[in-house]
Amino acid sequence: MNYKMISNILGWLLIFESMFLAVPMLTAVVYWESTFWAFLGTAAFCLAAGVLITRKKPANTTLYSREGFIIVALSWIILSLFGALPFILTGVIPSFVDALFEAVSGFSTTGSTIMNDVESAPRSILMWRSFTHWVGGMGVLVFIMAFIPLSGGQNMHIMKAESPGPSVGKLVPHVKTTAMLLYTIYLVMTLAEFVTLLIAGMDAFEALNTAFATAGTGGMGVRNTSMGEYAPHIQIIVTVFMALFAINFNTYFFLIHAKFREAFTTEVLVFLGIFAASSAVIALNINSIYMDMGTSVRHSAFTVAAIMSTTGFSTEDFNLWPELSRSLIVMLMFVGGCAGSTSGGIKISRILILFKSMGKELEVLIHPKQVKKIKIDGHPIEHEVVRSVNVYMVGYVLVFAVSMVVLSFDNMDLITNFTAVASAINNVGPGLDLVGPASNFSVFSDPVKLVLIFDMLTGRLELFPILLLFSPATWKK
Repeated sequence: MNYKMISNILGWLLIFESMFLAVPMLTAVVYWESTFWAFLGTAAFCLAAGVLITRKKPANTTLYSREGFIIVALSWIILSLFGALPFILTGVIPSFVDALFEAVSGFSTTGSTIMNDVESAPRSILMWRSFTHWVGGMGVLVFIMAFIPLSGGQNMHIMKAESPGPSVGKLVPHVKTTAMLLYTIYLVMTLAEFVTLLIAGMDAFEALNTAFATAGTGGMGVRNTSMGEYAPHIQIIVTVFMALFAINFNTYFFLIHAKFREAFTTEVLVFLGIFAASSAVIALNINSIYMDMGTSVRHSAFTVAAIMSTTGFSTEDFNLWPELSRSLIVMLMFVGGCAGSTSGGIKISRILILFKSMGKELEVLIHPKQVKKIKIDGHPIEHEVVRSVNVYMVGYVLVFAVSMVVLSFDNMDLITNFTAVASAINNVGPGLDLVGPASNFSVFSDPVKLVLIFDMLTGRLELFPILLLFSPATWKK
């Protein structure tokens, strides 16, 4: 285990986090908020600690898969711990557990909150919440890799451990170039939404917050009603961008290079199909509430995009919708978006592999001697990928079940507990009943919040990096 190299990268993480804090610091300056000093103090502490740790370069810079997983897991924990400090130092969230919950919810792009009145919070705090979504959406280490001098193979170990989806591929031969390409697409799309919202009439502060929260598919808004108070055309714009950020970013790379066959993969088409079908069913189901199909379609499409992309914004309290709509919303929490996007959930690519695996096993029962490989888009799926998906699902169910048991100690109802865990592990944001769009997670005790913090981190990093921290084999030489 190369502990010195792990420490070095964690030091660089703290240096970059001090830079990230410049965004809310600038916001505090613009709006003359005294919170500036809390952000400055946190940034100074991060910078000092980072410089101290990285001052001596390790002689051995070799990293293997094990180190990659440990670096990713520890990075996200440290990022969240230091990211919680501004909430505490400003007094907005004085409780350490609550502040950590808010920070983890931000960086993991879950968007669940314990704040009862968002609109009374300083603007710099609201900007920090939204910006943590943007930082966590694409993956902070994917960004840092472009600046840390590591070999391509070492970068790939980290990229695979942090990136969402069952597999990570390189768009170009060099991993660093791939990371920069992905972040360029990410930045351009964020700016595109920001400018579009400005043109649509949203003020600059709210437009930037919304763009950050949508891009990272986080969903922490600046209003207590989320997106409910905005004009219909603004809600439509956000709907479109939520869907776009839930699609594999490789798609946009291929579209830029006019490789349409590679762009519109089975996964993308299935995502669009589920989005369209679910929106139609929910629109028909809630039409009796709004008595206007146009309004019903707008609210249903927005909600489906928010849940599938795991952004978690809301225009209406879907907790009050009919049971069919509520059931579909819960199902979509688990589906999520595409691999290689900023969305959470199980991911459509995994679901495709699971269904094809089931189909293959059924055929083997009928024709035992038949040898058939699972294929997607004409490409055979390696056995290692299939095995990884199966192991992921076992771990997913185990974490979900244990979390449900722990949450039951708070004596909340079953739907509240179930959707709270589903929201946390799938990085969605709102659930149903006591954790619906019109409510928040402050109803839970501190021990339960710690479990949900674990679920949010585990879900964002797709189980393995966090779970490996608890494996004795990880720490053996």
